[in-house]
Amino acid sequence: MNNGETSTSMVKKYRPLAVAAGIGSILGSGIIVGLSAIITVWQNGLGLTNSQVGIISGALTFAIAIGSLLAGQITKSFGLVKSFNWLNLIYAIGALICVFSNNYIMLLIGVIITGLASGADLPISLTVVSHDAPDDKTSASLVSSTQIFWQIGVFMSYVCAFIVSKMAGASGARIVFSILAIFALITWAWRTFSTKFRAFHEEGEQRRIDREAASQTTEKVSIKTVFAGANKGRFMAFFFSILIFYVCWNLLANTFGQFQTFTLVQAHASQSFATGAGIVLNFISLLATMAFASVAGGKYRNKFFLVGITVQFLAMLGLAMSSHSLWPIVITIGCYNIGNNIAGEAMYKVWTQEAFPVEVRASVQGFINGFSRVCCGLFALITPALVVPSAIRNTMFGFAAIVFISFVAGLTMMRLEKKHGINNF
Repeated sequence: MNNGETSTSMVKKYRPLAVAAGIGSILGSGIIVGLSAIITVWQNGLGLTNSQVGIISGALTFAIAIGSLLAGQITKSFGLVKSFNWLNLIYAIGALICVFSNNYIMLLIGVIITGLASGADLPISLTVVSHDAPDDKTSASLVSSTQIFWQIGVFMSYVCAFIVSKMAGASGARIVFSILAIFALITWAWRTFSTKFRAFHEEGEQRRIDREAASQTTEKVSIKTVFAGANKGRFMAFFFSILIFYVCWNLLANTFGQFQTFTLVQAHASQSFATGAGIVLNFISLLATMAFASVAGGKYRNKFFLVGITVQFLAMLGLAMSSHSLWPIVITIGCYNIGNNIAGEAMYKVWTQEAFPVEVRASVQGFINGFSRVCCGLFALITPALVVPSAIRNTMFGFAAIVFISFVAGLTMMRLEKKHGINNF
């Protein structure tokens, strides 16, 4: 490093940028979990029908997916940094519409606006972090750390929903969305008016220009040149390895999240025990994510991944073969939450930022995010059939097979990175 700066000091220097990007992850998980946890509060407060509740929940899922798919086009139209700065203001507007909504249509519009902004912000934020980071090791550490904020958002949403659950009407739901709006406004102001961030953006752009000049590249980098150019085989292999890994991981994570409490209740746990266990297990997930972030830029990253994916596989087999005894199930779910966060979304984020040129990262990650959410939305249609007591055993064996597929895709990605010299782990 120049001037004797160590990798650790560079991570520390750029940490505020990762925090600003990470708050976007808090807002992303906050709107998903927050709406899910308080949708019945909205229903009771506004007198919504069950079908209207279903439409609002589905609209959020697909709005986030569409926002992700449009991320590349947004950065192309408005610029990477400007998009990074202003998307949280749009999120805040959507959240405030929800706060002041007094009917179904107004709430639906607010949820859609918030979902579109949230879906676009995640890939754009990660691209800004990797664009501004001075080297790949610093970038990997910073990008993986944003996943910690996603878990924090989940945890905060559950806590807030619990606190406001006894409030009359829709007041509790309005408070939760007010908190999200305030966080979004603070993040918008921080990203937009920080002179430190402006300097990071300018330095990152200069490094990109210098690399382009050093490689004597005259052709502008685009999706077409990446996937139809001279190195199309390399980038297509990266793309499909990452896509298969993330879709498999997300199908499991989303579906499992839906019946974790159900599984515990089926094992004769009380509802309060199941809810309390969910909070503890979420905290375990946070610790696992922090552990992975600490090694994401170093030589132990791939070893952590292999351990995490193996733990996930064994956990699914354990659930499939376990009895209905409560504590073995609790322990197995705890092991799954550890493996799921060591070999999961944080790894996917790092791979995507490492494998593709900065000019197309938002587009590639946005597409993978959006496609994965569409798959999860469609898969959710058959989730009720998978979680009935008579089917859970076979479901867990099926999940073990999905984990194995994600393992093969992840192993392929690691070999591709080694082959093309992306890192020296």
